[in-house]
Amino acid sequence: MSYKTGNVDIEPAVTDLRNRTLSRLPGDFSRLVYLASSRDYNTGQYYHDGLSFHFSEMVVSKAFAECHREVFDRLVYASLEELIEELCNYIFSTDERPEEFLKSWEHLGSYRVTIPSECDELEAEVFLSNVKMALAILQSRQKPPSQGEQSE
Repeated sequence: MSYKTGNVDIEPAVTDLRNRTLSRLPGDFSRLVYLASSRDYNTGQYYHDGLSFHFSEMVVSKAFAECHREVFDRLVYASLEELIEELCNYIFSTDERPEEFLKSWEHLGSYRVTIPSECDELEAEVFLSNVKMALAILQSRQKPPSQGEQSE
């Protein structure tokens, strides 16, 4: 697949980003968070010092945007079970206690910033809804069974 935006070929930058950086992250949710965190929230531009040594800032930003969109698409169309597994992989890759992570993400909605800038509104809504459901399911799995549930 050839990635061209205007007259600029971003394929070498996309390949480099996939092979050197994204492939080392534990799953698509980790990749999504990483890619979103490389974006300037004021301008929507992506920055990466390592890739900027080899490619222009414009090519780097477009390559990150392309990869961000690809990873997001895989997650937005994943089954709920797959999304829960991806989220679990991400949670366990952090140094946070799962119950604190889940509580924080539910309260702060941190996952909202992971949506690509150029995203269909319906896809964004589906993603947010699915992540909320996945978080609720994971939280319910964290809680010990109540007294009534244990006796059944």
